[in-house]
Amino acid sequence: MTVEYKVHGNIAVIILNNPPVNGMNYETRKQICASLDQAADNDAITAVVITGAGKAFSGGADIKEFNTPKMSQEPSLHSVINAVESFEKPVIAAIHTVCMGGGLELALGCHYRIAAPGAQIALPEVKLGLLPGAGGTQRLPRAIGVENALNTIVSGEPVKSEMLAKLTDQKLFDRIASSAETLMEEAITFANSVATIRPLPLIRHLKASHPNADGYFAFARNTVTAMSKHFPAPLKCIDCIEAAVQKKFIEGMEFEREQFIALLMTPESKALRHAFFGERAASKIPDVPENTPVREVKKLAVIGAGTMGGGISMNFLNAGIPVIILETNQEALDRGIATIRKNYESQVKRGKLSQEKYDQRMTLLSSTLNYEDLKDADMAIEAVFEELNVKQAVFTKLDAIMKPGAILATNTSTLDVDKIASFTQRPRDVIGTHFFSPANVMKLLEVVRGKQTAKDVLATVMALAKKIKKTAVVSGVCDGFIGNRMIEQYSRQAGFLLDEGCTPAQVDQAIEKFGFAMGPFRMGDLAGNDIGWAIRKRRATERASMRYSKTADLLCEMGRFGQKTGAGWYDYLPGKRDAIPSKVVTDMIEKHRKEIGVNPRKISDEEIVDRLVYSLVNEGAHILQEGIASKASDIDMVYLTGYGFPLWRGGPMCYADTVGLFNVIQRMKKFQKNPLDDASFWEPAPLLLKLADEGKTLT
Repeated sequence: MTVEYKVHGNIAVIILNNPPVNGMNYETRKQICASLDQAADNDAITAVVITGAGKAFSGGADIKEFNTPKMSQEPSLHSVINAVESFEKPVIAAIHTVCMGGGLELALGCHYRIAAPGAQIALPEVKLGLLPGAGGTQRLPRAIGVENALNTIVSGEPVKSEMLAKLTDQKLFDRIASSAETLMEEAITFANSVATIRPLPLIRHLKASHPNADGYFAFARNTVTAMSKHFPAPLKCIDCIEAAVQKKFIEGMEFEREQFIALLMTPESKALRHAFFGERAASKIPDVPENTPVREVKKLAVIGAGTMGGGISMNFLNAGIPVIILETNQEALDRGIATIRKNYESQVKRGKLSQEKYDQRMTLLSSTLNYEDLKDADMAIEAVFEELNVKQAVFTKLDAIMKPGAILATNTSTLDVDKIASFTQRPRDVIGTHFFSPANVMKLLEVVRGKQTAKDVLATVMALAKKIKKTAVVSGVCDGFIGNRMIEQYSRQAGFLLDEGCTPAQVDQAIEKFGFAMGPFRMGDLAGNDIGWAIRKRRATERASMRYSKTADLLCEMGRFGQKTGAGWYDYLPGKRDAIPSKVVTDMIEKHRKEIGVNPRKISDEEIVDRLVYSLVNEGAHILQEGIASKASDIDMVYLTGYGFPLWRGGPMCYADTVGLFNVIQRMKKFQKNPLDDASFWEPAPLLLKLADEGKTLT
């Protein structure tokens, strides 16, 4: 049962009990209506209180039912709210903790509402590319005013119940309870006090108005258009709120429903819902039960106080976990600690961090030059130079000094985690934790599972990732794991495009127009072109047959490593990050074309985007097929949170599904025929061919 029915004297209490957030799926909706019928049939019952069990009133509709028959199966959420509104006895919503989406829409349909202080009130549908579809856009403007409702609905952000209760002339809350603990007692008392009052008040009978509606909505549209860009939902929200002002309630409801259905079918909403579920699914590992015991991590050691080591340390300090940083010399250690201080001080100056919290975090930080000082740490994360022999030296020392059961993690971005584990006598305790730079900012954490990594080690690191507010995605062991393995193919295509006729600026502009935060050449300049250079040098011995454009190597031979040297694919003015097209680079590319005998051709933005994005798709399909990633959504989460893939497109695998796998394959076959490209790479992955043939999708 997802709904409980209880009686307190002459008051019936309907308790939503569908963990974790009392989502209103079909079964719950059906049981709410059955409970209302039970209360209606009992003459002794004079009023009804609806509340939620656990840590929520209700988080809203069950979005897993979207685009399924159960979404509209009766009783729909509309029907439940209509049943509440038309109920002949007073219905009181007792709101606590979380009241969002369809949960708030249900509460708005009740005759009265009492809320605990601190309850989070929101209509967050816009974050899924949708709008409130069960009367939220029609009732909320009537309850709290047009402007307040528009700000709430368009932002999707939660507001505390007591803040809303302070609004002038608000009709949302009839009472704010003294505390969460006394909410039910007060709700029952209130229910008794209004049991005989008729007629029953309905929000739908209130008027939504604005003294200058035309001017206000024009202003709102101009503001939201500039902010929403690629997302249609915010503007549709405004249309619906305007309908609440201009139309009769029933007409406004019909209009809202039409707009909701239209948005439900958009690729943007599909992408946002995919990302929503993908983020939650990433923590679920097929062969690691959710109840797997985790190891205690009360103290963390970080090896290396450079950019990565410092950023990694800050994540754990922010979460209240003591960190000890080890370096090989005092100068490097002092420099690393100073950088951490500077980062925190900057946050204090900007009002992002209190002085008290800054002081607390710094007291959790210690440093050393001696491995012996790490022996009581529960976990060590290595963040040293990306060379196997350097990693070997570190892990040999850690293995000798760290206590039994301590987790040994490597921050490698490409190297073999199994090989690194073999440097120890405890391969079960070794795992990859690939943070992305800057590590204290970037949301993504690739968790690399070695062949012998223990399940409890994996479960521990996934739990830690949640604690430090990272989106953790599990990857198997391969060169580059998920993200960097795919980006290598993307970068190869960018290089071939230069050989064939593009400029770096043309490639970057095309993919940025598609929605990437940054094109491949601006990204290279930011990360440091010497990093890719080092990988290609390693590739020359490991995979000598792999083809690259030589332009990137020629660039590095000129010492143009990017922003850190003031010159890369672009020129940079001192102290500035603006990418200025470089004649030196243009001349270098043209000279290289002549040397390899290529006549440049005009290349469309469409071709640039397709070659870059579909290279990710094809490599991603290989990664799925090999079991390096367990599901397509994991790959998408890597690219959405770590590589700047546009959110409204849902990640490369989701985007491929949107385009259609048949169409993607046809395009790949065309690229195969390009003599200047790598024909073997463009052979569609067997998984793509199989899914397309079966009429299935990746996600």
